[in-house]
Amino acid sequence: MAHWTTFDKETERETKRLVRCIGGVQDEEDQNFQLAHKFAWSNFRFHRYLDVDSHKVQRSISGIHEKLMVHSDVRKAESWTGLTEEFLNSPLPNTEGTKSDAHYGVLSLLLFLSTSPLHTDFTERPRLKEAEEDSFDWAQYLREGEDGDVGPYPETPDWSEEESEEDDGQQPISREDSGIQLDRTPLEDQDNNNNNNKASPVTWTVGEPGARLWLERHVVTPYWVAHAPRFPHSLHLHSNLLNVWDQHLYNTDPLYLPEEKAFVTETQVIRETLWLLSGVKKHFIFQHHDGKVSVRSNVVVTHLTPNCLRSVLDHVAVFGQAVFRLQRFIDEVTGHGSEPSPPGSSHGSSHGAKRGSEPPFRTYQAFVWALNKYFTGFKEELTTIERELIRNDETVTLLAVLERLNPHLAQIKVLHKVFSTGVAEVPPETPNVVRASHLLNTLYKAIIEYDGAGEASEQAVALLFSLWTETVRPYLEIVDEWIVHGHLFDPAREFIIQRNKDVPVNHRDFWYATYTLYSVSETVESEEKLSDAASGSSAGEQGSSARQLTMVSFLKPVLKQIIMAGKSMQLLKNLDCKETERSERSSRDAERKSLYTRFLESVQSRLCSRAESPEDPAAEQQATRRSLIKMQSIISQHLEIEDVHDPLLAINFARLYLEQNDFHERFSGGELNVDRSSQSVTCQTFELTLRSCLYPHIERRYVECCGNLMKTLKKDYRLLGYLQAMRNYFLLEAGDTMYDFYTAIFDKVQEKESWQQLSFLNGQLQEAVGQRHPEDSSRLSIFLETIDPSRKKHPVNNLEVLTLGYKVPWPVDIVISSECQKIYNQVFLLLLQIKWAKYSLDTLRFSDFTDVAKKPSGAPVEDAKPKEPIKQQTHRMCLLRVKLMHFVNSLHNYIMTRILHSTGLEFQHQVQEAKDLDQLIKIHYRYLATIHDRCLLREKVSFVKEAIMKVLNLVLIFSDRWRAGFGAWKIESIDKMESDFKNCHMFLVTILNKAVCRGSFPHLESLALSLMAGLEQC
Repeated sequence: MAHWTTFDKETERETKRLVRCIGGVQDEEDQNFQLAHKFAWSNFRFHRYLDVDSHKVQRSISGIHEKLMVHSDVRKAESWTGLTEEFLNSPLPNTEGTKSDAHYGVLSLLLFLSTSPLHTDFTERPRLKEAEEDSFDWAQYLREGEDGDVGPYPETPDWSEEESEEDDGQQPISREDSGIQLDRTPLEDQDNNNNNNKASPVTWTVGEPGARLWLERHVVTPYWVAHAPRFPHSLHLHSNLLNVWDQHLYNTDPLYLPEEKAFVTETQVIRETLWLLSGVKKHFIFQHHDGKVSVRSNVVVTHLTPNCLRSVLDHVAVFGQAVFRLQRFIDEVTGHGSEPSPPGSSHGSSHGAKRGSEPPFRTYQAFVWALNKYFTGFKEELTTIERELIRNDETVTLLAVLERLNPHLAQIKVLHKVFSTGVAEVPPETPNVVRASHLLNTLYKAIIEYDGAGEASEQAVALLFSLWTETVRPYLEIVDEWIVHGHLFDPAREFIIQRNKDVPVNHRDFWYATYTLYSVSETVESEEKLSDAASGSSAGEQGSSARQLTMVSFLKPVLKQIIMAGKSMQLLKNLDCKETERSERSSRDAERKSLYTRFLESVQSRLCSRAESPEDPAAEQQATRRSLIKMQSIISQHLEIEDVHDPLLAINFARLYLEQNDFHERFSGGELNVDRSSQSVTCQTFELTLRSCLYPHIERRYVECCGNLMKTLKKDYRLLGYLQAMRNYFLLEAGDTMYDFYTAIFDKVQEKESWQQLSFLNGQLQEAVGQRHPEDSSRLSIFLETIDPSRKKHPVNNLEVLTLGYKVPWPVDIVISSECQKIYNQVFLLLLQIKWAKYSLDTLRFSDFTDVAKKPSGAPVEDAKPKEPIKQQTHRMCLLRVKLMHFVNSLHNYIMTRILHSTGLEFQHQVQEAKDLDQLIKIHYRYLATIHDRCLLREKVSFVKEAIMKVLNLVLIFSDRWRAGFGAWKIESIDKMESDFKNCHMFLVTILNKAVCRGSFPHLESLALSLMAGLEQC
């Protein structure tokens, strides 16, 4: 059996052990033992069993874990999973790798042997893991780059372990920052001794005589201690420039006194520079005092003058201090957790400068996350440099290291500037909304500033843009949550729009008082809260021009769309929408990408499209030149409009505008028309990126949300029907219905009966409305208000006690508010007064005159009037009636046709074109303001209304006297009525003509011409 392998021998041995264990036969010469051994050995070598199926074993393991979890054996399930995974990942003898067939074969055997894993009591026993031996050569690492001499006796002294630990306190100071401890030495790696045949085994103990000497020879020279030993160096002149300089100072300056110096090598300076930039706080060359980094004054190198070395190290210390401040800010913000996490998965939101239990808000967390990502890459670069320094494959100088780190140092300078302006300069008690807004504005302005420098600041722009995209993530997530789900989730109150929780969604003031828009001054000295009311206008338009108010600058162009979309979506979520629409919306929501994700994808596609270049560089250059020449001609034409003839300016503008793809399409048309108020053309690439990658997503969501809300209000909540009802009843467009109502009141007045009774008024209103519009009968009602008693002396003012009310349900009352109904009531009262005057004149009959030719008995003879004067008076009354009717009819036609009808048609068209609820509210308010002004109800033209009311009052008095007959009033009153009417008529014609001639009120032209036609021609 000499040809057997080791595996065969082990198999033979293990087979015999198996027979002894299972069969119980110990004698190998026994026949039964021989039979059992041959049977087992034959099956092992020539078996027909299939190889183990690892997938089947894995499914069995997962099934047992699932059963244990179902039976609530959590601890047993965790132990089961942990032990099996640990076994699969552990090496086996004579087996290469992990999770091999041998591993799964052992597990399969155990699974077959197991009876009932679920009903077995099991408690995992603690196991002590063997301490891993450190194979790293610390001595070689610490002495790398040193020229220290090992001395004449390289052998290591034997140290005993019987020394007391009291001598440890006698050791010099330790180095906590770099890991060098003079009173502790790592264990020697045995594997390293096996590989290095030249080195003898080392065994020693701290405190033994000679241990200090061994450390000095085999570890780095302790340059950080006082009176440190000088290290050997070259005697070349270039390596002794310090001595030459000192000798020169000693010879030239009689008062020169050499100071005690701490000599270090350039390698040590480089390593401490790398440690400083990596965030280590304890150094020898650099010192920290109250957050400031300074250079130790007595540190020198042999080949540089002290001033030269200090100037270089002072330059490094500035960046080290910047790194220290940034790292401290990162530690403050991440102090609530072990390490920074992505902003999307963060739990809290607020800044660590607000020390206390309040966690840092999400904008600062995102900013710190971006800083941490940058410093991770920066520290990897520092580690690479230090490894190259340790390998010592090539000469590494301090100047070469600084030159290599120069791009990173420039980026750190930019980061520190942004941090100082955006974070450090903000007062401690500033609200989170101001902090977040100011930080984002600082990043935004920094990108714009560096972007304007062109190619010289490409790296800074790239760094700031990546920093901005990370920092802006919480803001975009808040916007996305609001405009998609209607929920403004801002627990730390860092967003510029904040929810007023005192106003519920189903309140009529929801659209006006639910959200507050915050704007802060650039100096961060004060804060203003501007309610967005019904509009989404920016705070810069509403604030004082002396103070430059700002909010998050990048959201200004779409701030109105965000507000409208957010409020519309929240209102939609609370409306009783159909279940099918909700299910469709939820299914679409599951497949939807977030606003931040879409923004990043758009930016990536934009950058990739710009990075793609044609195969032929010459063709690309020629095409660019042709485009530049063509664009230059277009720009020159625009500049000539302003009388500017500057070819160089046109070329520069053309180069900038070529970055915008649609510029040529907008401005190369036949007619030159530049909208200078728009922001469609800009020279900044970053703003173009926002306008093409971020704003379209917000605007599309705005159109979708507001369109759905308008569709729901118009279709499910009869918004247009309620607006039509307001015009029908308040503006008397439902003429037949309201005619039945107000004629009943006028008849009562003519019959001298009492009509100011709520039961009578509401009864007449319900009867008139119920016949033609029964759906509105329950919504309409009449109220009586008290008026000034002095106004009751004029009959036309008696109607001012009436107030018409219409119950508008939610959410339509957002558009038709109580303030709107007050304006409707003012127009309604004016129309009632005109209708009363018109009805009074229309119902006059000639038969109402009584014959007064025969005097009453007992009357004096001189009082008798001849018949001819009576006919003249009758004729005068008829003429006056016609004049009054012409005036009233002209006024009535002007109000009902020129004002209400034409304005109403325009209003209906605008309502159909309204894109959002805010625009609809503005259209409605504008419509009411228009009819209010054109009906002469504005306070500024109250004198015109008073003249009209005086004529209408004269009409009512004339009608009463007509019906009473000549015997009931004096004939001289005709002269007074004619005189009063003529004066008012002349006054109105004069005023209206002047207004029309000035062009201030073109709508009054028809009324002025109509009244002028009725004026007596002298």
